Amino acid sequence: MRKKRIFRVILFLFLIITIGGATFFGINFFTNTQSATNKIYQELDPDKFGEKMNDVEVTKDPFTILMTGVENQEGGLGRSDVLLLLTVNPKTEEIKMLSIPRDTLTYVEEAGYETKITHAYSYGGIEPTIEAVNELIDVPIDYYVTTNFKGFEDIIDTLGGVTVDVPFTFKAQLTDSLRWKTYYEGKMDLNGNEALAYVRMRKQDPRGDLGRNERQQQVIRAIMEEGTSISKLPKINNVIEDVGNNVKTNIPPSKFLSFVKLYTKMKDTKIERLSIDGVNDYIDGASYYLASEESLDELTDILNSTLEKNTSSNE
Repeated sequence: MRKKRIFRVILFLFLIITIGGATFFGINFFTNTQSATNKIYQELDPDKFGEKMNDVEVTKDPFTILMTGVENQEGGLGRSDVLLLLTVNPKTEEIKMLSIPRDTLTYVEEAGYETKITHAYSYGGIEPTIEAVNELIDVPIDYYVTTNFKGFEDIIDTLGGVTVDVPFTFKAQLTDSLRWKTYYEGKMDLNGNEALAYVRMRKQDPRGDLGRNERQQQVIRAIMEEGTSISKLPKINNVIEDVGNNVKTNIPPSKFLSFVKLYTKMKDTKIERLSIDGVNDYIDGASYYLASEESLDELTDILNSTLEKNTSSNE
């Protein structure tokens, strides 16, 4: 069985929760959905990003999305634990996904110095993060979607938990109680906090980030299966509320239906995974990922090439 790509499952989950079910569940569901989508909408500063953000027609025009998973911290905005930059070209049916290591060293304008790109979010949220990404990759960013770990936990708990197939036995520390939980190889039922620790564990995984990415996708698939089961339909309004409280995006609610159409068109599209070449190093006692300038230039060309392609002959 071919593994589902992370963009596809994230986008599908996003669409199901925000608007996809409105057709099936009636006026009350639609009203709650509309309320949630209005709640998650957060535009960027037009003085800083007005000329950069394109008003694209997503079913026809190429566009980019920056997907950010935020690790919240008490007394601050938090850090971006996950950074995925996607370029999508509906005409050529190409999707490229670049994963940006959280420890990548780059200049953060709001901080005024070079630091880990994960720290950019703590200097003002998504806007400094977009600027930091553009310091690395010179590609226009049209849309962003951010979610925090609280939303991840809440959705799973609202659905009554998820079942996963643990690939190997390991221990991980839970964030709420700080106790250690053992995850045994095989099928396990997890609540939201247990699932969060499951997808965040990296150091004990022999495959490192690759293994963690696959566990993240596994849990997203489990959320999808739970969220779309008939028995969970009475809980769908609560799930929508969870999303509304924990997801932010500058995608206007008026465009969500276009994203549904785009998903229908490109749901089987193979996604090309891209990565930044570089080396891990220590600077003043802290570990950083030093990106190769040659790799960054090559990735900039690849992503911009995807956005610039126009196959009018295929229309």
